[in-house]
Amino acid sequence: MKAWRNVLVCLLLIAASLVSSGCASIVSKSTYPVLIESEPAGAMVKVENKQGEILHTGTTPLTVTLKAGAGFWKGQDYSVTFSKPGYNTRVADIHRGLDGWYLGGNFFFGGLIGYLIVDPATGAMWTLRDLKVTLTPVGDRSSGESPAVKVVTLDQVPEHLRPSMVRIN
Repeated sequence: MKAWRNVLVCLLLIAASLVSSGCASIVSKSTYPVLIESEPAGAMVKVENKQGEILHTGTTPLTVTLKAGAGFWKGQDYSVTFSKPGYNTRVADIHRGLDGWYLGGNFFFGGLIGYLIVDPATGAMWTLRDLKVTLTPVGDRSSGESPAVKVVTLDQVPEHLRPSMVRIN
């Protein structure tokens, strides 16, 4: 009889711990190692949070540890600036997403306390993904840069192009 009571007490303690905690807080995490890569490699990187604080600098490829949460019910996003000589500077964002364990796990294990208190407070309701960008060479038209405007006089325009010119008054 005493053995059944011990088993029952253990089961009740396990059930209480599952109900009183968030599933994402148990199974997932609130900080993530984020791999930051560039093509080509060797770009200088600056990682900032949305408040403008520089959190990490380095050269690609690199792994940085970032917090997914920024306070109760708030996720954290990051801005990453890539620069490399001969390539256009590029800024890309790391956006947080909802953790699958927060969405599905609390339905089965964490309950309302997990959904409304524990996981939002710990930041475990959020997740972060790796980032890889492709840098474009300076002057590459596919980079979205506008071509430079060049002003010339009429005598500098080749003879065969002059008939296609339009006079603007």
